[in-house]
Amino acid sequence: MSKRLHALLPRYALVFAALAAGLASTGCAPLMLGGAMVGGALVATDRRTSGAQVEDQGIEYKAAGQLRENFGGNAHVSINSYNRTVLLTGEMATEEDKAKLESVISKVDNVRTVLNEVAVAPTSSLGSRSNDLVIAGKVKATLVDAPDLLSNAFYVVVEREVVYLMGRVTERESKRAAELTRGVSGVKKVVRAFEIISEDELARITPKSNAAPAK
Repeated sequence: MSKRLHALLPRYALVFAALAAGLASTGCAPLMLGGAMVGGALVATDRRTSGAQVEDQGIEYKAAGQLRENFGGNAHVSINSYNRTVLLTGEMATEEDKAKLESVISKVDNVRTVLNEVAVAPTSSLGSRSNDLVIAGKVKATLVDAPDLLSNAFYVVVEREVVYLMGRVTERESKRAAELTRGVSGVKKVVRAFEIISEDELARITPKSNAAPAK
């Protein structure tokens, strides 16, 4: 086994362990892969403040409650919050329901922005969701393998072969991650839902030991 392959194995093991956990759970796609998904030790590399991380967890919990209260089991919607920006994906029956959902979620405490990417379409099949999980794993593995990116800075959400990329990243990182993701087999479209920060801001918030290699 080559030294390079041996070095990569621990990183890929984390990615596919998270993927396997998603497939084994009762939750549906999309799968969000990021620092919090692959172990508490990686939370330290999260570019959100600790307060924002806690707020995002609260937003997702409260928003899920509002989804159940307003729509019961009649919608397949996934709710992912990153730095108080909420991404909605999945399917709903009508445009009216989609608009109502956005209105309801926008009123949840601490929500700053809602990105409503829900499709008005029949509920996706189990096969489609499983395929999305596989794509999510491949995208995250690709980002892990990129020497010029810190993979834990990216959250990957996949719905109907469309990849949504979230995180606090620089313009360079945004373009690079999108470029790599477009090259992953099975990806139909890439949507950048990033919060763009400056290179100076990145240098300020990144611990020296976690800094990406110089270009």
